Amino acid sequence: MQDVTVTERAARRIRQVLAGEPEGAMLRVSVNGGGCSGFRYDFDVARTRADDDIVIERDGAGVLIDPVSIEYMRGAVIDFVDDLMGQSFRIDNPNATASCGCGVSFTL
Repeated sequence: MQDVTVTERAARRIRQVLAGEPEGAMLRVSVNGGGCSGFRYDFDVARTRADDDIVIERDGAGVLIDPVSIEYMRGAVIDFVDDLMGQSFRIDNPNATASCGCGVSFTL
């Protein structure tokens, strides 16, 4: 299965978020237990990178994913949406069998 893809919209928003951060900062996306569906996505600004992090770059925007989280996210698409519900990063994950309405938690 292919690795994680970052859309053009997500890359643009990541660049905006990181504009005020030190050089080399990236968006870290991780999968953790919790949320209303069993697992949840967490988004943080990372100023350092672990040796085993997977780096995904698109249009000058960098995303870090740890090796455990990438196993849950293979084939996923990270997007950024701005709709009536608000602005947020959304992940379309083909491995998820269900997700909550907020789009932040999912079930495998």
